[in-house]
Amino acid sequence: MQFPESWLREFCNPPIGSAELAEVLTMGGFEVEERRPFAPPFDKVVVALVRAVAKHPQADRLQVCEVDVGAAQPLSIVCGAPNVRAGMKVPCALVGAALPPVEEGGEPFRIKLGKLRGVESQGMLCSAKELRLSDDHGGLLALADDAPVGASLRDWLKLDDHLLTLKLTPNLGHALSVYGVARELSALTGAPLLAPRFDAVAPTHDTKLPVSIEAPDLCGRFSGRVVRNVNPQAQTPAWMVERLARCGQRPVSALVDISNYVMFELGRPSHIFDLDKIEGGLVVRWGRPGEHLELLNGSTITVDEQVGVIADARQVESLAGIMGGEATAVSDTTRNVYVEAAFWWPESVMGRARRYGFSTDAGHRFERGVDPAGTVDHIEHITALIMQICGGEAGPMDDQRPRMPDRQPVTLRVDRAARVIGMPVTQTQCASVFRRLGFGFTEAPGTLTVTPPSWRFDLQIEEDLIEEVIRVLGYARLPDTPPLAPITPRVRSESRRGVHTLRHAMAALDYQETVNFSFVEERWERELHGCAQPIRLLNPIAAQLAVMRTSLVGSLVEGLRFNLARRASRVRLFEIGRVFLRDGAAPAGDVSIAGIAQPLRLAGLAWGQAAPLQWAEPARSVDFFDAKGDVERLLEPRAARFVAAEHPALHPGRSARVELDGAAIGWVGELHPRWRQAYELPQAPVLFELDLVALQSGSLPSFAGVPRQQTVERDIAVVVGPAVTHEALTAAVAAAATGGLVRSARLFDVYRPKQANAEFADGERSLALRLELQDESETLTDERIDVAVAAVVQSLGERVGARLRG
Repeated sequence: MQFPESWLREFCNPPIGSAELAEVLTMGGFEVEERRPFAPPFDKVVVALVRAVAKHPQADRLQVCEVDVGAAQPLSIVCGAPNVRAGMKVPCALVGAALPPVEEGGEPFRIKLGKLRGVESQGMLCSAKELRLSDDHGGLLALADDAPVGASLRDWLKLDDHLLTLKLTPNLGHALSVYGVARELSALTGAPLLAPRFDAVAPTHDTKLPVSIEAPDLCGRFSGRVVRNVNPQAQTPAWMVERLARCGQRPVSALVDISNYVMFELGRPSHIFDLDKIEGGLVVRWGRPGEHLELLNGSTITVDEQVGVIADARQVESLAGIMGGEATAVSDTTRNVYVEAAFWWPESVMGRARRYGFSTDAGHRFERGVDPAGTVDHIEHITALIMQICGGEAGPMDDQRPRMPDRQPVTLRVDRAARVIGMPVTQTQCASVFRRLGFGFTEAPGTLTVTPPSWRFDLQIEEDLIEEVIRVLGYARLPDTPPLAPITPRVRSESRRGVHTLRHAMAALDYQETVNFSFVEERWERELHGCAQPIRLLNPIAAQLAVMRTSLVGSLVEGLRFNLARRASRVRLFEIGRVFLRDGAAPAGDVSIAGIAQPLRLAGLAWGQAAPLQWAEPARSVDFFDAKGDVERLLEPRAARFVAAEHPALHPGRSARVELDGAAIGWVGELHPRWRQAYELPQAPVLFELDLVALQSGSLPSFAGVPRQQTVERDIAVVVGPAVTHEALTAAVAAAATGGLVRSARLFDVYRPKQANAEFADGERSLALRLELQDESETLTDERIDVAVAAVVQSLGERVGARLRG
């Protein structure tokens, strides 16, 4: 919420500076997210009266103006603004004035005595843009007729003001107005609070609009009044326009501006209907399936029984507590209006606007709770402003209270408050805090029982009152007490790697970490993970982020698209995060709540060149084997199995299931061509996703002495069929009865003949293996080596149908 500091100080003006005031609010629980000057620094700019305007003798687009700045003699100033005219009051920068720089961070613009096309100019008439008050550069800034000539422009327009932007938590709905913040500032500083007075407007006619409240669970209080013969085309006063602008609200029309002004001032959203467009009376009820409403923002929505509405005899006219309808909106032809202010139950408004993809200031306030006690007073205030600005004749007040909130007392135990706060507090201090906050309470020895005021919807339990006590007394008073509990370090097994270790390992592999939302687009789940029924959010922060992710792949693909849109030539991303699985089956150690498993995963994506641009090796695109190698490095010293398998997100011929100790721990592969095209990627990335628990677990290193015997190498070439895999080949070597002499077998050559011949049948190929043999106890002889090699060849023949190449 944004508002000017000067408006706040009209209600409560403590003797502290602007920076200290912002600090007091922040430490009181009302975080000041931003404090900035309303206007940039400039000097020697005064209110001036243009007395006469004459054509420049040597320029068609320039005027020579006689300007009164309150000095003994008028000034002659050359001006090129299209709206300059005699009799208007405008800002005038005198000679020697320093105006804001043209560019951010530049030097101030100095006004000097000079000549324009041969005519001396003794100053400069200013637009709002030249003073950096707005972006309007269509002409001079026209000032009000009552602006005193010669007065400092900064003083007259109160430009030495600051704009405060508060970042309020949802429980602070009572501070969503300037007066609400002032009420809290008074409690925090002890400065007096100037409460506004609302004198009743005497009715001059007896016209009442019939109103029926059919849903007390929707509306607890409904107040309204008819005002006849208003002038909707009346000009909104400059002071009101200026205050609304400093709150970030643009002026619309006098009637709308009055409603918005009271909302910012007192936190009371209201609505002004065109009385003559209402058919019959108004009915406050829940919507009915199939009913439609065209809103003031131009959109047409369909309501149901979960949405509150205000309807007349013909149709729905307003979305209760959120936005009015176009059919009964005020316009330039409006003559009679109905002013409405109501108390809508927060539960009846909460989340309704987000259903339709928008939010409003009114809905933002009502779903947090708006004071039900002030509807009549605030209508009196609105009525007085309407009659002051637009004229009119007020009718009698209509006030209905079908179901007012029943505020339950909350008891504070002083000794428990001291324990929770962590410092001694007395009953006198607690009572003083409650008086400053305007709470009604009763006292008993050691306890205070508070009846929450009508504007506080957040006081429900004892801890709420304890929070009020310490925030008003001041968090700075809390002692710096070190913890007294014993600290027992938890020793983690050396065989288990921490998450940060894995992060460093990924960074060492040239990946950059990303952090993404756990809620994602449903399309990602359906296309990239084959999940037809993902876990849906009841209240998503955005319409497209409506489900919980079951995989990290979608977030990484979106991260790739984000980088490609910024012309990245090489992208390597990873993420460590939770996924959310409906079946509740998670590996040991994972979090599971309400039957929903939340295992941690590590996923990576690589796209573009396999290595950064360099001279030592030719450029090539990253492929499946690069990602497979990265997975193997992450799992070292353990060895994983890569089993050819299909995954909805991956290329059916370039993907594999990763298995460790016989259990599946993830996937690796190239993105499916269908999704590469659907997500508009110039080439397919390679991806992997692994279970984090499996990555964290490992084995302690074991040490062995230096072998006393040398190793022996033998190369063999075998002919195998087209279906034989490298995994099957190495498994056959490992199964050979060699007495443990074969330490390793590495494939170092593959030969495929161009066509079948006497040595190779159709599809057969030659695989060359290098066998490493060693006996640590004695030197190997040729006879033992030949026996071991023969055993390997025999095993290859029996298991994969291999034969020695001739």
